[in-house]
Amino acid sequence: MSTSKISTLSSFVEGAPPGELDDVIADIKALTVNDPAILKSLDPALAKYNEEQFSTVKLPGGSQEVIVSSHNSLGEGRFYDVESSSSFVFDHAKGKASDVQSYVHETRHLDLVKSLLKSLAAHVREHFPSAAFGAYPIENDSSVAIVIVANKYSPGNFWNGRWRSLYIFSPSNASLTGTIKVDVHYYEDGNVRLITNKPVSGLSVSSTPSALEIIKQISTTEKKYQEELNRAFGNLSEGAFKGLRRQLPVTRQKIEWEKISSYRLGQDIGGGRSR
Repeated sequence: MSTSKISTLSSFVEGAPPGELDDVIADIKALTVNDPAILKSLDPALAKYNEEQFSTVKLPGGSQEVIVSSHNSLGEGRFYDVESSSSFVFDHAKGKASDVQSYVHETRHLDLVKSLLKSLAAHVREHFPSAAFGAYPIENDSSVAIVIVANKYSPGNFWNGRWRSLYIFSPSNASLTGTIKVDVHYYEDGNVRLITNKPVSGLSVSSTPSALEIIKQISTTEKKYQEELNRAFGNLSEGAFKGLRRQLPVTRQKIEWEKISSYRLGQDIGGGRSR
């Protein structure tokens, strides 16, 4: 298959809505039934998707979801989890973890990382129905990445959603920045998708902040953003959506949709007379 076709199929993978990657892969298989080897060429796209979307997986014998991201990658498809002191291989195509090994990541910020995880656990329990989180030393141990991902899937009601937070804390200058991303897909009798990307900067912390102070700033920021989203939805409902179409047709009468096939355009809907 040509490079352009692989690029197109990769874009399908990378743009898959939350909880619908398997559906996208199934569609790709149906489209490329005569070239099953094409799926192997999509491995880089699958890896990119899983790492950027903070995909989660339960380790064999484990009960907690752990995160797959570039921030806790050890290379060659292996990732590590601080809380379980283990590393694992992640199959990006199957979404499964295997070959779990004992692993402790060496870092001079170990105490901070463990304290952040403890405070994150409390934050997640209070503000999310279900979420996975992690804290990982990055950039040659100069900073710590704080990751939160919450998924809510309801395919029976035709919607799926994901909340992703990423914050970077630099101990050397006590800076805390990040991004919040929300992705919601609604597809009953249509196809509507909300994708947001909220940069976060200038979060105020002391020169030597505790983990609790850092997470408190994150909690305040996320609560504020949630309130902004709620207001935006309210404005859409009361403003933009109502402006898209009339409340009633020009006849000022509701259309009986079950009889739509029997209407004669221009006479019954437009109010004109037949010739």
